[in-house]
Amino acid sequence: MIRTYFSLLFAFSYGTAFAQSPAPSRAALDCLIEPSIEVKLGSPVDGIIADIRVDRGATVRKGQPLVLLNSQLETAAVESARGKAEFTRRKAERNDELYKQQLISVQERDQLETEAKLADLELREREAALRLRTIASPIDGIVVDRLMAPGDQISRAGGHILRLMRIDPLYVEVVAPAALFGRIRVGASAQVIPEGLAQQKSHAAKVNVVDRVIDAASGTFRVRLELRNPGNAIPAGLRCRIQGLGE
Repeated sequence: MIRTYFSLLFAFSYGTAFAQSPAPSRAALDCLIEPSIEVKLGSPVDGIIADIRVDRGATVRKGQPLVLLNSQLETAAVESARGKAEFTRRKAERNDELYKQQLISVQERDQLETEAKLADLELREREAALRLRTIASPIDGIVVDRLMAPGDQISRAGGHILRLMRIDPLYVEVVAPAALFGRIRVGASAQVIPEGLAQQKSHAAKVNVVDRVIDAASGTFRVRLELRNPGNAIPAGLRCRIQGLGE
């Protein structure tokens, strides 16, 4: 009778504790603040670096010229092609008048017009080759490292001149427990608190990626949030805490 009583008491206590156990924790999760894009800037052509216009820490804009390669031969080729194109264009215009006066045949006129078009195409090709000697930034961001110097030889097969990062927006990477899977939606908001700064203010961020695969070994899945960073006020590489994720 006593044993039955204690058995019922244990079952009741265990059942009550289980019923009152909290839902999966929604406390602050650890996270890492990373650049949204990292670029290792190389060259589309082989050449000798003539000038690097930025140094480490510089802010750059998309399309801004950063590196100049030696372009003496390409510049001379453009000038030669431009002169040829202008000459054939004038020649075609003069012979157009002769054709109107029926002093040249249709075939001769077509040949001159074709030569003018080919000369224009050659000029455009030479100009495109010259533009490749100027390497521009593909992103808005900052220069993190300068890996080469004027006088160094760069190959299109490999080698990096600069390392760039875009830190507006930043990405916040979170490893969340599987218990939160299905509660975190793309577009949801959360608060990010960077660690290691003098002022640990919270910043609003939005979920833009939720992995659909859970890691079996750790029972976790990854989430990425986008954090606006006007003026590059928050540095990348900081550890952080995130609150309100999955609520």
